[in-house]
Parts: sequence; structure tokens; C-alpha cells
Amino acid sequence: MSAPEPLLSCQAVEAGYGVSQVLFGIDLQIAAGEVVSLLGRNGMGKSTTIKTLVGALRPTAGGICFAGQPTGALHSDAIARLGLAIVPEGRRVFPNLTVREHLVAFADNRNGLRDAWDIDRIYGLFPRLKERQNNLGNQLSGGEQQMLAIGRALSTNPRLLILDEATEGLAPVIREEIWRCLAMLKAAGQTILVVDKYVHRLVDLADRHVILERGRVVWQGDSAALNADRSLWARYLTV
Repeated sequence: MSAPEPLLSCQAVEAGYGVSQVLFGIDLQIAAGEVVSLLGRNGMGKSTTIKTLVGALRPTAGGICFAGQPTGALHSDAIARLGLAIVPEGRRVFPNLTVREHLVAFADNRNGLRDAWDIDRIYGLFPRLKERQNNLGNQLSGGEQQMLAIGRALSTNPRLLILDEATEGLAPVIREEIWRCLAMLKAAGQTILVVDKYVHRLVDLADRHVILERGRVVWQGDSAALNADRSLWARYLTV
């Protein structure tokens, strides 16, 4: 029996900005229900990879397939409708919408997923959002805004959830709450691609890891292999 097609597949993807090429032949596959981390120092192509996956940047070569459809020529809204959601770096909540309005405005289950994320389920994951449901986006702390950004993405019931530096700039106690949330999402079967600098936490969370160096994939492997070879951390991940 052949293996099922991956939910997301990138083959030899190249991309950049004008004449400046950033990605050089990126290969990346994510199976349904898998958690994968994208690692590398700043400036190595992680953000460009994510922009290319979500349709904010068109690949100049190679192919991207998501949920069985080629997406390299699709706009970001069309890719989102296929079931891809991103929690962007910097949160980007709307200052003049309440917590509840954020969650209601983006709510959808267009792909008919079972055990759909509705507002009550999101409040169960983040009780603090229920407490602050009538507060505007600009009345929330940084940690609460991050919870809202994750809840907003979940309200679309994505097949694939991308988190770009979801714990960046948060107080340690809030950071731990975000890691707890991600572990619960994994246990629920959510497919996740995560970018974060806390490699020791990603080893516990993710099934596989992909390391980028100067726009190229230089290593891929599971958590056991990454944890066992700390030379990889020193070579590609530490400042």
C-alpha cells in the first residue's frame, strides 16, 4: 500500500525579492496530523518560506501543493480557503474589534472538519479570552493578543496551522501557556508548522525538524536525532 499524499508538499521551491534570490530549491513535506518545525538563524529564509507557502510571495521555480491542489499561482485568500491559516509574527490583531468580534468575524468550517473549533471551544482553550471577550484588541496585553491571534486562526478550522514566532517577546508564564496550547493542539491531531527560537521546547513538541541555512535545507530529521546531535545546534541554530 502506497503512503498517503502529504498535506503540504514543496519541491525545489525558489523565491526571492526582485533580483535577490532567497530560497534555493526548498523541499518540504508535512503529513496530516504532523507537527514540523522550521529552524535556522535569523535571515536564513524561514520568513520567506512562510510567505511563499501562504501566497504572499510567488515562487519563481519549483512547485507547492496543498490539500491536493497546486498553489504556486494562487492568491493568499484562495490558499486560506483551502484550509491554511497563519498566526503571524507580531500578532496583527485589529485594535478596534473586540475579542469576540475577532473570533466571530473569521469563523468558518468550509472544509467540514469534524470537532470544529467554535467560539466556546476556543474559550475553553484560552479561558482568558472569555474573560476579556468584550475588550478591544488594543486593550489586551501582548500575551492576550497572542492567544487571540491563535484563536482567530483556529476559528477558520484550518487543515494546516502555521505559527511564526508565536512565543516571541512574551513573559515566561505566558510563553508556557502558549506551549501548553500547542501540545493540546497536537494531541487533538492538528497539523502544525512552527517557527520558534526555543529549540529545546520544539524537540518536545514537534515530530520532525527542518533546518535552513542561507535559503537551503541543510538538515531534516526527527526529534530524537536533533536532540542527540548538539553539533547541529551549534552549527546552525545558535548566535
